[in-house]
Amino acid sequence: MRLFVALNLPKCERQRIHRAARALREQGLPVRWVDPKRYHLTLKFLGEVRGEHVERIAAILGRVAAESPAFSADLSGFGAFPSVRRPDVLWLGIEPTPALRCLKQGIEWALADAGFDRETRAFHPHLTMGRVEREDGAGAFRGLDELMAALSYTASVPVRSMELMRSQTFREGATHTVLSSFPFAAG
Repeated sequence: MRLFVALNLPKCERQRIHRAARALREQGLPVRWVDPKRYHLTLKFLGEVRGEHVERIAAILGRVAAESPAFSADLSGFGAFPSVRRPDVLWLGIEPTPALRCLKQGIEWALADAGFDRETRAFHPHLTMGRVEREDGAGAFRGLDELMAALSYTASVPVRSMELMRSQTFREGATHTVLSSFPFAAG
């Protein structure tokens, strides 16, 4: 099964983000928009994992969570990877606070001990809002930088747990299912 570790947002916050990004969706961009039910911050993509390994992964994540204090995630600013002029992904940014960076590093080290490769790319926390469907040339995204700069959305969201998630892809799109939730330490 295809697994990842994520921080999920409350439903009301996902709806606020969706409303704030309405102007992007109304531009007719060649983008496949993510359903707000699936907005999340991926902390670690695990890929295909055999079922018998899930319990061990859950135990590791439970230990990391128990050693990590609850914190707030600061969300703001829309952007794109690799660039606004030729995007593959449109996103909402999340401030890489020390608490979030420590959590990410703790997950990387703990899962490396279980045989998972550590991520070598820089950590750029974000919520994926949409993925570009096709290449329509450089003009397809003209003005996107100004549009994104004009959008206003900021929030500080309490983060009390992380989840082990399963991703399944169907013809109609992907579904994400929480397999386990791991509460952070109080504080």
